[in-house]
Amino acid sequence: MPTVSDAGPLIHLAQIRELSILKDIFGKVVIVPKVKHEVVDEGIRLGHEDAIAVRGAMEEGWIEILKPTHEITKKAKELARDENISTSDAETLILARQEQASAFLTDERPLSNLAKMYGLRVWNTWTILLKALVDRLIDQTDIQQAIDELGRKRHKLKNEDAEEILAIARRIAMHNHSE
Repeated sequence: MPTVSDAGPLIHLAQIRELSILKDIFGKVVIVPKVKHEVVDEGIRLGHEDAIAVRGAMEEGWIEILKPTHEITKKAKELARDENISTSDAETLILARQEQASAFLTDERPLSNLAKMYGLRVWNTWTILLKALVDRLIDQTDIQQAIDELGRKRHKLKNEDAEEILAIARRIAMHNHSE
């Protein structure tokens, strides 16, 4: 069962130079061609360094493109229209459901809610970073740096959400140190 991702977590983790934690936590990550276009093709065209990192992961083979079938494309157009989401998000969601994804990566709340309705296990950039902290792939200070850096790149959290993430990170760090 693959891990399927939309654009957000790929972009955000690459922006903070932590894209490789996806490989460490999930192994392979599958994306649809529209996500590749959004993250890599458009990102490179606009000069974003994070796009180069994602392209590198694709070249290494742990981010893989899975072209949706005609049936998925057709269902995605209907879902996008009915739920007011992009066709890229709809294709990603339907692919994840069809492939019985072990994890669905998204930072978009409406897409996350739909994925949960479909019975998918949803992860966002912050839950991925907290899991990386549990697994000792990153340090507690990396969480604060991610909040600061992503805030500068328009993925700003509400103050109360940032405080909650930092509180969880402190508890994880204390637990890690007590073991």
